[in-house]
Amino acid sequence: MKKLKILSVLFAGILALSGCSGQPEDNKTVKEIYYLNFKPEISEAYQDVAKAYEKETGVRVKIVTAASGTYEQTLKSEVAKKDAPVIFQLNGPVGFSAWKNYCADLRNTALYTNLSDKELAITEGDGVFGIPYAVEGYGIIYNDAILQKYFALPQKSTDYTSARDITDFSALRAVVEDMQKNKDALGIQGVFASTSLSSGEQWRWQSHLATVPFYYEFKQEKPEQSTIVTALNSKEISFAYNENMKNIFDLYLNNSVSDPKTLGTKSVADSMAEFALERCAMVQNGDWAWSQVSGVSGNKVKEENIKFLPIYIGTPNDAKQGICIGTESYFAINSQLSDEMQKAGIAFLEWLFTSETGKSFVINQLGFNAPFSTMTELPADPLSREVAYYLNSEKLNIEWTFAGFPSEDFKNVLGDALLQYAQGTKDWNYVVTSTQESWKTQKK
Repeated sequence: MKKLKILSVLFAGILALSGCSGQPEDNKTVKEIYYLNFKPEISEAYQDVAKAYEKETGVRVKIVTAASGTYEQTLKSEVAKKDAPVIFQLNGPVGFSAWKNYCADLRNTALYTNLSDKELAITEGDGVFGIPYAVEGYGIIYNDAILQKYFALPQKSTDYTSARDITDFSALRAVVEDMQKNKDALGIQGVFASTSLSSGEQWRWQSHLATVPFYYEFKQEKPEQSTIVTALNSKEISFAYNENMKNIFDLYLNNSVSDPKTLGTKSVADSMAEFALERCAMVQNGDWAWSQVSGVSGNKVKEENIKFLPIYIGTPNDAKQGICIGTESYFAINSQLSDEMQKAGIAFLEWLFTSETGKSFVINQLGFNAPFSTMTELPADPLSREVAYYLNSEKLNIEWTFAGFPSEDFKNVLGDALLQYAQGTKDWNYVVTSTQESWKTQKK
């Protein structure tokens, strides 16, 4: 994926002038706009944003947050009402295909002009219909305090001296397996947190982990094309990198705090608590996880010690690979509403990412790694800062290819197959064939 230059200030002053610090002159009759929010974890922060915007501009912002897992259902209900949302969110290209008739063209807005990497926007023809607002990343989160303790062990069997020396799967496996042998000396129950595979808790594997092998498969097929687009257009998959996925998945299972047979009862919350309480040293998750870790009662992980490693799977590109970076979070403006109302919605979003008040909320309360040239400060969140590190490095960051997977049913088939493999009731060949067949079936 083309790296974002989120720290670049080139043209920032000029571009900031094109943003709105309040309501446009021709929008003064709009007294309230409605924003349907996708992220429950920041719903309270958005209420503070709304109060500040009303104080500065006189325009009320009604922000409604859909319950977790119900956004599409809520959006369908709300757009049918007389008081429909002005601002809503798209879940990538798949979401746009379902809502394109409701998406206004944003190509002539400061919101698009200020976008650091125009390729991130959702486009069709010459139009721009979705603007990403929060670039996120995931990988293997590690506790550097525990790793430093390992590197200082006199009995360790590897020559590595820093987590930054781990630059491929071979090195990762060597360190992890040696740490597992020395778990008592390190004061941990296992290197990795539990691989949560209970129903509804499999997304870290069926979406996030699976992205890495499929990224390489689709990038090999069409190097110059987005792997999301290739996935959307692929009627079949070869699962060419399935053995690579098996290698990293086995590493998780065999060097964990939990017996693989118990993983059908484990949740993401269980995994994050294990990491927070230093029962393990590593866990696969994203930059949103810091709030999950810091919020655990008795958390022992300090901000300066929580960092990312890439999800290495043993490809020739391991040494160049970064973490998985992308977004499922795109702003859209309801094209079915009046021009006046659309402009009012755009004005609010431009205020959020160009005004000093708005930017302060983005950095300090909303916690977005916002991909706009007007946003020159890093978020306070330590994992978001890690994402910024990878964004601005020379690493090949992995595109969120799972955004092109056929359906939730496909992901669930893969997740269930991984559970059966972990429990020992099915072999890896079953994971491969069921995944191939499910892709083909869902595409039909």
